[in-house]
Amino acid sequence: MNKITCITNRMATFISTDKKLDQKVAIITGATSGIGRATAVLFSRLGAKLALTGRNQENLAKSAEECEAVSPHNLKPLCIVGDLTIESDIERIMKSTIDTCGKLNILVNNAGIIALDSAEDGSLQTLDLVWKINVRAVYHLTMLAVPHLIESKGSIVNVSGVLGKRGYVGALSYTISKGALDQFTRSVALDLAPKQIRVNSVNPGLIETNIFSTIGLDAKEVMKEATQSYPLGRGGQPQEVANAIAFLASDEASFITGETLVVDGAKTVSYK
Repeated sequence: MNKITCITNRMATFISTDKKLDQKVAIITGATSGIGRATAVLFSRLGAKLALTGRNQENLAKSAEECEAVSPHNLKPLCIVGDLTIESDIERIMKSTIDTCGKLNILVNNAGIIALDSAEDGSLQTLDLVWKINVRAVYHLTMLAVPHLIESKGSIVNVSGVLGKRGYVGALSYTISKGALDQFTRSVALDLAPKQIRVNSVNPGLIETNIFSTIGLDAKEVMKEATQSYPLGRGGQPQEVANAIAFLASDEASFITGETLVVDGAKTVSYK
């Protein structure tokens, strides 16, 4: 094989990966903004058929428009407005996806909330709400997805966080929920490995999204602080987490399961 043929073959391999999720059906929760929207757009560009869900109909429609614009097949995502604290909404998300798309290959449990509480000023109401969205909804949707993922030998990617791996002052309910989600990932990966279903999570560090506004913080100021405490000198962007999710969801990660992949610019391994 000459050098030109070798280079051509490599280019063909690279080009083919542009559709590495081609025709795979994926549910992405929390797809209205941030990591969820970035993941949806990337999945669409990679050829996936999408079922997007979130609570805000207008923002969900914007995500769908961005997805359709980059889809190699001009596929319009299925948009399902729903609240993950409501069991019937979770059931409707799965039923609508299967009724419309006929199968399921990938489940991305991205939706989540953050709360500021501690052992001194916390409340059961805060814990219950955070747990219901960050853990219970993931559990429920995963259980509904399993029969379909067994058929497709599909994969699950959970969006956890670095605070699932370490303590943090003033975010007690959130850190508990992310620690539980990591353990959920490992346990479900073992449960489903014999069925050839892979289960992984990504654990982002500080990522510039609108989640900070929900707890009264300015995202720009939070990200500015990251320049001092993160070894790479900055926080992350949603696209950088989406890239990791797409990799774990794809066949390129065919021998990876039970992994909690940190995406945090080396923050958790630093002393800062």
